[in-house]
Amino acid sequence: MKIAAIDIGSNAARLLINEVKVNNRKPEFIKLNLLRIPLRLGMDVFTIGKIGPEREKMVIDSMKIFSDLMKIYKVDHYRACATSAMRDASNGNEIISQVKETSGINIEIISGDEEATLIYENHVAEGLDKEFAYLYIDVGGGSTELTFYENGKMIYERSFNIGTIRLLNNLVSTDNWKEMKDEVKKNILSKKPIVAIGSGGNINKVFSMSKTKDGKPMSLSHLKKVYKEFNELSVEERMTNYNLREDRADVLVHALNIFNNVMSWSEINRIFVPKISVADGLIHNIYSQLQHRK
Repeated sequence: MKIAAIDIGSNAARLLINEVKVNNRKPEFIKLNLLRIPLRLGMDVFTIGKIGPEREKMVIDSMKIFSDLMKIYKVDHYRACATSAMRDASNGNEIISQVKETSGINIEIISGDEEATLIYENHVAEGLDKEFAYLYIDVGGGSTELTFYENGKMIYERSFNIGTIRLLNNLVSTDNWKEMKDEVKKNILSKKPIVAIGSGGNINKVFSMSKTKDGKPMSLSHLKKVYKEFNELSVEERMTNYNLREDRADVLVHALNIFNNVMSWSEINRIFVPKISVADGLIHNIYSQLQHRK
């Protein structure tokens, strides 16, 4: 069975295609293709309230490409979800209708809470030590999703309108930060030691640059050190010194700021980065729904 997930975020759109094979009743998810297109919808939406003509055309053209790729791979099931930028765009539904007409792809706009739940669908914490509690931190362009997991249960989830594209455009207020800080200090509490599980393209990039072995955590002190290094460089210097694309170099420092704040407020000093995403969660969600229908 082949399953595809389309995640249309505030910074980029991703198409993930997986083949699911079942061995001894346990599904194995094999990645066949991952395509990322830096649409940067948040650059329009968070400043003028809608998706401008140039990016509108990019969305429609990208979805045609995604549709063609799904046909080539003979995808059996797919789900396409749009998050923070499309939620806030005054012309979001109009663009969704055009995409349906031109490529046949049906895009759903999902809430921040559902976005947080999709990260949880990866079930990473289930394979980790039960002596700990886990905070999933998913940092996107338009929002940050927090999901707190303890004793085999999800006990808290919340989406905040604090994301890298919003920060890049100076659209996050002191009140926004205070609300997040208060929520974290009030709800991310446990008698067990808490560790973080990070997701999103930025933390994945920091993890790969750190040369940390897969399955090992990075420390909060390391994230703070990288933040300090990046914050002192221009975007061009970050691109040159670290071989980064511009659309990664300009937001990475803002992502680190969010991770550092959340981890500091919740007194977490280690973060695992298993390279999960909303798209991965969507794949697991689709498979799970299909199994329930049987």
